[in-house]
Amino acid sequence: MAKSARNDHLYTKETWRKQMRPKANGVKDIDIHIITRSEELPELDGSNFFHSPLLFRMAEQTPGLTPYMVVACQKNGTPLAHLMAMLRRRGSWIPPYLFTQGRVYGEGVYADEEHKEELFALMLSAITTKLHRQLCLYIEFSDISKKMFGYKSFRQNDYFSIGWMQIHNSLHSKSPELRIDEDVLEHIHHAYDNGAVTREARNEEEVMAVFRLLKRYYRFRFQRFIPDVSMFMQLHKSRHGSVNVTIYRGKVIGGSIVAYSEKNAYLWFEASKKKRYPLLRPHMLTVWHAMKDSYDRQREHIFFMNVGLPFRKNLYREFILHFGGKPVSTFRWFHFTFHWLNRLLAWVYRE
Repeated sequence: MAKSARNDHLYTKETWRKQMRPKANGVKDIDIHIITRSEELPELDGSNFFHSPLLFRMAEQTPGLTPYMVVACQKNGTPLAHLMAMLRRRGSWIPPYLFTQGRVYGEGVYADEEHKEELFALMLSAITTKLHRQLCLYIEFSDISKKMFGYKSFRQNDYFSIGWMQIHNSLHSKSPELRIDEDVLEHIHHAYDNGAVTREARNEEEVMAVFRLLKRYYRFRFQRFIPDVSMFMQLHKSRHGSVNVTIYRGKVIGGSIVAYSEKNAYLWFEASKKKRYPLLRPHMLTVWHAMKDSYDRQREHIFFMNVGLPFRKNLYREFILHFGGKPVSTFRWFHFTFHWLNRLLAWVYRE
């Protein structure tokens, strides 16, 4: 029994000791821990939702997800930085396949910006090694705060970049009504006048209806990361996000998942039955409510997390820009476990 417990502890909390170049504050010896059980988490800053103990616990209770919290500590155990990754099992009977995918949103949380790049390099190396051991097919990093952040570290760990688009709307200086295109606002008012309603989900049945919409929308898209509905149920019950619905004649025809992190809102997922209800344009209502609700909650910005590749013609990007947002070019970073495939894709997406 004692041997089993020791092995389990080694699995749930792995440690690497690294050397950093000493700087003014004397930080040198760093322990990198990788934790997979919430009861082993140290006290961490939870203001960034996507790297918070709260999301860790949500993922821990979600079928098909395994959370990993990478924590960089001083020798005395004081956390200096942490980064959360999620490993998701994906599979289907038709066509038959099964693989795992690693996902990280952003670059983590840091107590001191002075050592941010170096700490990130250590945590990136550790989580890449860990996910390799778990036979993860590929790892994806997105929503990096600055386009060139971590560039050298990603390259050293054999990641390759793909140009991506991000859009965010400011909510702190003007109301959304003063930024949106007038014709779009007119369509929205017309849909409301004809009986459409947008609001936060009131029960689990409405959350499930939004989940079914998302599953249908992303069914044939390779670039997707939809967790089990239990994740959205937990978010719905928390103060750190909301599940919103667009309803017409008693039917849910649109929905969105919004997460709140620090002072901002993040439109994580959204989908609607826009082909079945073209005159109502439920996709407009769904996005509009997410913006208005975030503004009412006094968030400073709303970020659209998956606008897509920066093609010259991107219909979704053009649609989102009608709401008065700002487009930003950035990178998403990918790493495949199969070296030959990673080298091939790195060559295909070379700069």
